[in-house]
Amino acid sequence: MDEQDPVTPSAENLLAAARGQKGPPPVHLWNPPYCGEIDIVIKRDGTWIHEGTPIGRTGLVRLFASILKKEDGRHYLVTPVEKVGLQVEDAPFVAVDFEADADRIVFTTNVGDVVEAGPEHPIRVEHGADGEPSPYVEVRAGLEALIDRKSFYRLVEIGEERGGQFGLASGGAFFPIIAAEKLEG
Repeated sequence: MDEQDPVTPSAENLLAAARGQKGPPPVHLWNPPYCGEIDIVIKRDGTWIHEGTPIGRTGLVRLFASILKKEDGRHYLVTPVEKVGLQVEDAPFVAVDFEADADRIVFTTNVGDVVEAGPEHPIRVEHGADGEPSPYVEVRAGLEALIDRKSFYRLVEIGEERGGQFGLASGGAFFPIIAAEKLEG
């Protein structure tokens, strides 16, 4: 059996380092040296691709997602001893569902994160040149989830107008989606 070079970035090395963790790893405290790129792409739909093949094991994707970090506009998988870059097409996560009551909106992502929208987890909406909205919610430390289309349509149904803006309220904050005047017609 071949022994892995511990310095060469590989999925196996990252997996081995992350397995020993209980609870969310403190990636915000880790600043290991950059070790290169790993052939992982996170697609816009939330699919993780390794060396051209989708990663089909949900547990493995969740494990890798737990050691994901964003800094200087780039995404990395990090452990206490290494940091490797990977490609993210849009946002690394997808918000696939939510529950709402009068005061809060709680999202669930494709990797099992549960996050309440609020000042620490804001919702934002980008509008493309064609006017199409791309809604996001921050999950942790600059890592966002793209809110899937079915959830966004449901969110619009519970939206409200405040100060000329149509948006969403959660956790004591209001998140504008679009100018209310643009909803007319």
